[in-house]
This record gives sequence, structure tokens and C-alpha cells, in this order.
Amino acid sequence: MNRDFTFLGGAAGAWRVVTLAPVVGASLDPVERLRIVDRRLDALPEGARWMLRGVTSHERYVTRAEHATLAAKSPPLGRPAATRAAMIPIRKSAEWWGLAQDERRSILEARSSHIETGLAYLPAVARRLHHGRDLGEPFDFVTWFEYAPADSGAFEELVARLRRTDEWAYVEREVDIRLARDGG
Repeated sequence: MNRDFTFLGGAAGAWRVVTLAPVVGASLDPVERLRIVDRRLDALPEGARWMLRGVTSHERYVTRAEHATLAAKSPPLGRPAATRAAMIPIRKSAEWWGLAQDERRSILEARSSHIETGLAYLPAVARRLHHGRDLGEPFDFVTWFEYAPADSGAFEELVARLRRTDEWAYVEREVDIRLARDGG
């Protein structure tokens, strides 16, 4: 089932921004907090400096077996111990989108082992992918991760491994936002 989400950077929200830094391309304006709304907002609310929107969708590059493994190993978001998060919006190049889907799958998994790599960090790291490209958003994807403080090192390792892959040659904009939930 598709679900709309709006991520609001500003002065309010359950997540405190620890760091906000560009990895590739332009950054987002600095903010103190992040609020997640589980619906599509059409206008920037008062107190917000920016918003990113995305929709959850079916997994586009996974096989049936990979889907089953992901579903079995993926923890839910919102676990009480998962007081750390990362929101990493990404835009890929026109070259990436010009490839056929099977060519993108080959780069994503056969050459970059994206899915296999992610599976190695489950269930410590929960994740959800939001698609923004077809909505006309500035980022193709808004990736959301949650993990316990004790799993911060594992998350850093996961991100570093993914950024070294062939797939990342197609990333033309990426912002890395690290967050902490109040009380954690």
C-alpha cells in the first residue's frame, strides 16, 4: 500500500537534528528539528524552513526471494530503543534514469550488492524508502533509517559500504541528516 509522508525541517518535531551536511551537491538549509507527517502537505507550515515529500511504494528492484527475506528480517520503525535516525535524501543523475530497469537492477545488486549489503545490517537498522521523483520533488528518494545508539557504528559502516559502490557514481545530490529522538 502506498503512503504519503512529508518531512518538515524547522523548529519543531520529535527528532533533533544532530548534523546536516551535503555529501554531493547542494545542502538543505540548517534546521534544529525534524517533524514527520504521515500525509502529503501541499504548503510549507508556519515554522518550517523546508519540506520533502515522498510516497512509500512496492520495492522496485527486488526479486521475490529478496522481498521475502527483507520482510522477515526488517524490524518496525518506532522501536523504543531506536533513538537515533538518519534521513538521507538522494537524487540520481539523468544517466541513471535513462537506463532500462534491468540495467539499473544490475548496477544496484549484481555490481553494487545494495540489497545484500542492507540485509547484513537487519534487524539492527530499520529502514523505509520514500519515492519523490514521480511527485516532482527535488530528491528522487528520501531514505529513512532508525537504530539504537549501540548500533551507530554498524549504521556508519552500512552507509560507507554503500557509498563505495558503482551505484553511487550516479548520485548527483545527497544530504546526510543525523537525528536523535528526545529522551535518547
